[in-house]
Amino acid sequence: MHYGEFMPDMDFSAIAEWMNEQGLPDGPIVEVEPLKGGTQNLMYRFRRGGEAYVFRRPPMHLRAKSNEVLRREMRVLGALESTPVPAPRLIAGCADDSILGGAVFYLMEPIDGFNPATMLPALHAGDPAIRHQMGLNAATGIAALGAVDYEAAGLTDFGKPDGFLERQVGRWMSELESYNALDGYAGPQIPGLEKVAAWLEANRPADWQPGIMHGDCHLANLMFAYDGPALAAIVDWEMCTIGDPLLDLGWLLATWPGSDAIGVLAGSISLAGGLPSPAELVAHYAEHSDRDLSAIDWYAVLACFKLGIVLEGTHARACAGKAPVATGDFLHSLALGLFGRAQKLIGDTHVGLHH
Repeated sequence: MHYGEFMPDMDFSAIAEWMNEQGLPDGPIVEVEPLKGGTQNLMYRFRRGGEAYVFRRPPMHLRAKSNEVLRREMRVLGALESTPVPAPRLIAGCADDSILGGAVFYLMEPIDGFNPATMLPALHAGDPAIRHQMGLNAATGIAALGAVDYEAAGLTDFGKPDGFLERQVGRWMSELESYNALDGYAGPQIPGLEKVAAWLEANRPADWQPGIMHGDCHLANLMFAYDGPALAAIVDWEMCTIGDPLLDLGWLLATWPGSDAIGVLAGSISLAGGLPSPAELVAHYAEHSDRDLSAIDWYAVLACFKLGIVLEGTHARACAGKAPVATGDFLHSLALGLFGRAQKLIGDTHVGLHH
């Protein structure tokens, strides 16, 4: 099948010419196959000159920041190459948007692994000990990311860490407020919203250490090895910035499968069970990090708050006829679940995640 059938608006001759300029193996581009991901960006796997590549570009209909997001991804993947962080290896990036008709793009090595939210190989499905270790390895991987010296990695200007924690509640309350401009949206019907926001402001950690933050750290953005519990790669770096890496651990905890409906975010592995408890995740992270985890409840609550507001945005758009109603209703229920989790943590902080 010709690759034009997969990528109707793609100019593969331009990509091939650009690859030649980078000194990459020559030859026809073959075995093109689309890769499904949880993002708007497009990914395709192909072979050329005996080598396998994953090609990533923004959506065909570019959004205002599409190219900037991909430029940031290229930069952080390049910076992480010499670190122990399991991340896709950047082969080459094109930050020039003129090569491909307005879009930047990059090539990375394919990951030899699977997404545990979409499927579990028989080995992993049949062994709860492997699934338990997968969970612990997720904590190890994000601890490794939080341990990277971002200045030494050349990312000093990659984010705005000053005031990062102080900005969070106001930033996301403003985001929620902006949804009111959508016709048909009656405003957020989220029990506990004001309580959670006030608690976050009142209990914000005074001291923290800036670092590289993935920004969307949950099981569906992790890939694991086919032959065991090893973490093959943390993927989808479009939310990456310099902030407080403990929010990545908080995000993992906020989305971690439990007795409520939030586990649907983790799909297959959530249904299989056998994962470590949130407290085990925190303890394991602590073994691989020198960060102060005494306020980890706060980070988990902030992650519930922030992700809940993000998901509510799709509900608001659905109310305005700009997204499917069923999707909006589903994500609204997840937002309510996240705020429910947040309130449980707030009401139960004396036996919080770090104990």
